[in-house]
Amino acid sequence: MKEKFMKSVIILLIGGLLTKLLGMLIKIIMSRLIGTEGLGLYMMVLPTFSLFIGIGQFGFPTALSKLVAEKRKNNLKLFFSILPISILINFLLVLIIIITAPILSTKLLHDNRCYLPILAIAVVIPFTSLSSICRSYFFGKERMTPHVISNLVEDIVRLILMIIGIPYFLPKGLQYAVCYIILSNVISELSSILVLFLFLPKKIQIKKADLIPKKDYMKESLSIGIPNTTGRLLGSIGYFLEPILLTSTLIALGYSSKYITIEYGILSGYVMPLLLLPSFFTMAISQALLPIVSREYIQKNYKFVKRKIKQAITYSLLIGLPITFFFIIMPELPLKLIYHTTEGTTYIKFLAPICLFQYIQAPLSSALDAMGKSRDTMIAIAIGVVIRSTLLVLLSLLKIGLWGLIIAISINVIAVTFYSLHRVKKHLSI
Repeated sequence: MKEKFMKSVIILLIGGLLTKLLGMLIKIIMSRLIGTEGLGLYMMVLPTFSLFIGIGQFGFPTALSKLVAEKRKNNLKLFFSILPISILINFLLVLIIIITAPILSTKLLHDNRCYLPILAIAVVIPFTSLSSICRSYFFGKERMTPHVISNLVEDIVRLILMIIGIPYFLPKGLQYAVCYIILSNVISELSSILVLFLFLPKKIQIKKADLIPKKDYMKESLSIGIPNTTGRLLGSIGYFLEPILLTSTLIALGYSSKYITIEYGILSGYVMPLLLLPSFFTMAISQALLPIVSREYIQKNYKFVKRKIKQAITYSLLIGLPITFFFIIMPELPLKLIYHTTEGTTYIKFLAPICLFQYIQAPLSSALDAMGKSRDTMIAIAIGVVIRSTLLVLLSLLKIGLWGLIIAISINVIAVTFYSLHRVKKHLSI
């Protein structure tokens, strides 16, 4: 059992490292091609993108991984029970995006250049939903190699599309370049889905009965998916509201729209991705943890579950501590090396210690989901959103620029981490 867990972690760690490097390369190329203002525009739309992706997935990837790992159901029936609901939800989302795009761009984000990128989101979300559901099957089976290879192929395809397409669309306007960046996800997600299908068992036989959704399978999937989605939705709503609250408050206080876009681009496009660089490690641990905790918790093997969660937290901190010290001592070096800029060094020094709490959030959330306690994750996220949004507005009134947002982020991360830790301890003190 330990050997299989560590093998999964190592595969996901190597894959996560390669994916993170490719992701950073994509971000470097994108930021250099579209500039700070273009990156700021992309970052203004990204919370909306994340919001609709979270709704489109509807928690089904977590539900499918958990139920497959428990080995109590027909996996084909389970997949085809989830698929129709996912298709319906995504169809409704596409309609909602098309209808609300003008309002979102001009009234809430205060930049009509966001209109086309928001419309592009409607095209992308069905593909991201299908890709995540396919990937979750392999997680439940503890087959991590298909996930790793599909992710690498997806990022390589996206990188190639960036290099080829951005120079063509950029002369037409920043909004067209950002729109293209979002639409490139369609081809990259399709390539990922194709890779996953290649790893399916050769002898798999789909019978007519497997295609008929089973009510109890749908009900159990929804019982996991709804609280999981509600939590993710709350987080995405908070992320979605962030630039809106920030822009509205700071503009009312006299800050220019250009200043806000540039500074928010520095924070969201340079600083946060750099600080969360070790997250590929914590995600590897979390993804490997979910199927094992799901299976062992349902068998009431609580001591084993405790040991695995402690191990996950320890590993996350071991990788996080040296990186945190590096960011505090030499923040200019990674910024200059990766983004060819030194903007954001003060932000990095302040946020680096806070991100230590962020590193251990993923294993804790994964453990709660695996134990069937997604409701606790939902409450933790709700607490965080309320804290972050409220403090963002109140602290911004002090006219401290982006620091109101930065302090709000810090308090949110600490509060959510301690709440999640408290709930994990409670569920395992049986």
